[in-house]
Amino acid sequence: MAISRAKKAELLEHYKELINNSSALVFTNYLGANVSQLQSLRVKLKETGTTYAIVKNSIFALALEQCGKPQPDGLLEGPNAVAFVGDDIGKGVSALRDWIKSERILEIKGAILESSVLDASAAEALADLPTREQVLAQILGAISAPAGNLVRMIGAPSASLVRVLNAYVEKRKETEAA
Repeated sequence: MAISRAKKAELLEHYKELINNSSALVFTNYLGANVSQLQSLRVKLKETGTTYAIVKNSIFALALEQCGKPQPDGLLEGPNAVAFVGDDIGKGVSALRDWIKSERILEIKGAILESSVLDASAAEALADLPTREQVLAQILGAISAPAGNLVRMIGAPSASLVRVLNAYVEKRKETEAA
């Protein structure tokens, strides 16, 4: 079925918007998946800020070119769907990989991260990246550790003084009682 020129222009703009709002693009072969399965995948990915769309290869290649992204040789062949991953790459790709493992339908073909084209194994490795929350927790731990050490160092002499004074008071009580 032929697509009108207006529909192609609309698709091109839609793809460009998705590309520009994504931190990573993960290509999948959706062959063998039915509509209800793809809808359940979309719902799961939506929770992570990821959009999943079946793409028209020639128009998508043009959108990548216009957005300044590399052309993924070999990835834009055959039936393609793309997961447009939002800010949290680890969480988005992990959700996609988990769904694929549970349903055993799709396969990850590759990805585009920044200006690099990744093969299938490297694309799946993106799921091992820490989530945004994990990175923030690590940063917070790194920032708060020196502050905690400083507080303990400052408090240590006064704590020692309190222990010495307590020991002195106890000794005085013992000598007075005797």
